[in-house]
Amino acid sequence: MRAYLDCCSLQRPLDDRGQPRINVEAEAVLTILALVESGDLELPSSEVLEFEIANGPDAQRQARVRELLKLASQVVKVTDEIEAEAVTLVKSGIKPIDALHLATASGTKADYFCTCDDQLLKKGRKLKTLGETKVVSPLELIAEVTP
Repeated sequence: MRAYLDCCSLQRPLDDRGQPRINVEAEAVLTILALVESGDLELPSSEVLEFEIANGPDAQRQARVRELLKLASQVVKVTDEIEAEAVTLVKSGIKPIDALHLATASGTKADYFCTCDDQLLKKGRKLKTLGETKVVSPLELIAEVTP
């Protein structure tokens, strides 16, 4: 199974864990990454992730997330097809960077697109254009991929 994690999911373990929700999601992402390390889950990366990470304000966070992405099985390049799908997603109310992430996940035939962004979860679940890619939170992904 393939799970594409967006930037906010990849960074969740680095967030302040003072809030219970953030702590639980951080642990879920760490479990997902452990599944990737064990070979039970495949993690694609993308040019979109690399771009978003490189443009983050905190150099230390950038470095730590880049380390996590070394677990990725591949780096998906943005193709004309992915760009065209992203344009369609933007027209349906998705932010441009999120649209590129969703289009990349769908274009690479990921089984799951994982995000901690509540608005993106809500909008992404309504989309009919993502093929077999299911939009989930980190907790939902854990529930789907573990026995």
